[in-house]
Amino acid sequence: MPSKAEIRRWRGYLADERAEAAVYRDLASRRTGEERDILLALADAEGRHEQHWVDLLGDQAGPWRKGNLRTRLLGWLARRFGSVFVLALAQRAEARSPYESDADATDAMAADERIHEEVVRALAARGRQRLSGTFRAAVFGANDGLVSNLALVLGISAAGVSNNVVLLTGIAGLLAGALSMGAGEYVSVRSQRELLDASTPNARAGASVPFLDVDANELALVYRARGMTEAEAAVRAAEVLIGTPEVPTAYRPQDHDAIGSAFGAALSSFCFFASGAIIPVLPYLFGAQGIVAVVIASVLVGLALLGTGSVVGLLSGASPLKRAMRQLAIGFGAAGATYLLGLLFGVSAA
Repeated sequence: MPSKAEIRRWRGYLADERAEAAVYRDLASRRTGEERDILLALADAEGRHEQHWVDLLGDQAGPWRKGNLRTRLLGWLARRFGSVFVLALAQRAEARSPYESDADATDAMAADERIHEEVVRALAARGRQRLSGTFRAAVFGANDGLVSNLALVLGISAAGVSNNVVLLTGIAGLLAGALSMGAGEYVSVRSQRELLDASTPNARAGASVPFLDVDANELALVYRARGMTEAEAAVRAAEVLIGTPEVPTAYRPQDHDAIGSAFGAALSSFCFFASGAIIPVLPYLFGAQGIVAVVIASVLVGLALLGTGSVVGLLSGASPLKRAMRQLAIGFGAAGATYLLGLLFGVSAA
């Protein structure tokens, strides 16, 4: 007979498997096509694991229990959002499976959980790719605004200047930084798209294939330039010359969608830099002065840095807490250095 501790543990596993299956079904309800089928297949797999614990427990399965708090929160997010954030959380949940070290779980179940992690990672990667252009500009724009303007405002404030000067400096830093970020992001994305355009095969080249010299077979050079070996290129070129006259697509440049729109990235970068940079200015805007304004600005920016760090951690599949603390340490490190410099130069000027 199983012990009470084993029964409690098995019941917990059973509840978690049911909750995880519900999460995948909720996510599937917001998807179509292949992604929906994959998520439903994951739910079915969790159902098989559920049955394993039902069989072990027998008539001691007890009433239906809720899963752990993390899984229940994941289900709540899945029902309301169904976004890449939920997939990223699901990926982390699969990575924490206890079946590797639990003798009551089968080797197949432990292997399933490892594979589930990779399946969810791949699904989340699709969402990350869709977000990688504009969203990247938004997150890093906000973070740059928070850190750079906090450092600027604290450095000027520490020098002992008036509240009006600090406020004017903060607003100037906001506008200058936002415009610079927007312009830089536009040029960066636009240049990347132009480079991809230059690498994209010319569709008109296909019209030349029927007129190529079969013996010279210069089409093979195209394939060799695109990464094939000399032998592979010769075979493939011969096939094309004999068969359908079209330029092959062995080389596929990076999709423009993964880069995003240059204007969209610039606008996001501008807006999010400004939204981050305004936060350290708020205490001075509402009349706070001296050390009180410094503390309020630091607390507000610290909370915002924790938020942006957590978001980056979620999207990357890493620990949100570690990423949040890293963002906080970097931001406060930069701001603290400029504050000390402000104190130093303020004392020297006095």
